[in-house]
This record gives sequence, structure tokens and C-alpha cells, in this order.
Amino acid sequence: MYLIFGGQEWIVILIALVIILIWGPSKLPSLARGMGEAIREFRKAASGIEEEPKRVEKKEEIDQKIVEMAKSLGISTEGKTKEQILDEINKKLAELKKQ
Repeated sequence: MYLIFGGQEWIVILIALVIILIWGPSKLPSLARGMGEAIREFRKAASGIEEEPKRVEKKEEIDQKIVEMAKSLGISTEGKTKEQILDEINKKLAELKKQ
């Protein structure tokens, strides 16, 4: 029998037997479901960490485009928040539409 299984397979079999003895076969589906949910949450959190730098880069790119648009319309951007710049851009565009 030892020829069929190596050392690591016996460890897995032993752990499975201990789990069955401790919780019983009726609890195994709920344990497996719980482990699956934990793994899913971990993967979701890990992918969220990877996506965060992309969001920051995209936000910076949008902010840069707002500043470029303001400068092309002749609006000073120094010392102003993004919201203030956007308000001035909207006012300037409304003025240009009226003309």
C-alpha cells in the first residue's frame, strides 16, 4: 500500500479522516461551503488591491485633463480645487454658448 501513496498523500488522508471524526460527515458540505466562500472573499480582496492603483492613475489622468481644458479656455487653475475649476469651466462654456 505504501508503494501506491507517497508521504504527502498519507498526510492529506490522515487530515481528512480527522476532520470526518471531529465534525462528522454531515458537517462536511457546510465546512466546504465555508472554505469556498473564504477563498472567494480572499480572491475578491486581492483583486481589489490590484485595481486600486489603476483607479488612482485614472483619477489623476482625469484631473490632468480638467486642468488642460481650463487652461485652453483661459482659466487660471492655481490655488483652486477641482470643483472650483469645473464650475469655472461650466460658466465659461455657458458664456460661449450664448455668443
